[in-house]
Amino acid sequence: MQEACRQGALLCRQGASGATERIVPAARQTRDIASERVLAAREWSAPRLAQAAGYVETGLAPRVSAFLTEMAHRVEPPRRQRRGRNAALVTVAGMAAVGVAGALLTRRNAMRDAMDELGGSHSQHQPSDGRMRRS
Repeated sequence: MQEACRQGALLCRQGASGATERIVPAARQTRDIASERVLAAREWSAPRLAQAAGYVETGLAPRVSAFLTEMAHRVEPPRRQRRGRNAALVTVAGMAAVGVAGALLTRRNAMRDAMDELGGSHSQHQPSDGRMRRS
């Protein structure tokens, strides 16, 4: 039985080596043909891809860009009016200005009253031009 197995294995090896001798040249030939066809496909497709790229850059892209811009304007909600906020800001600024002016006038009047109280005894020594007289 072992002898039969050995003979079977030997026959399988011989058959496999015969198949290899036949398949290797066929595989090389198939590889060469496929390589030539891939190169031919690349030669055919390269100018068409360049032409398509040119069309996209010059014809399609500007139209798509214009379309997207128009859609953006259509989708964008209208701007809100901010009159209320601006009016409130102007009112607050006006009130602040009035407050500052009132504070300045009050301080000026207080200073004038203080000078009048102090200046009553010194008023005869000072002429109206603000210079001191010598006695």
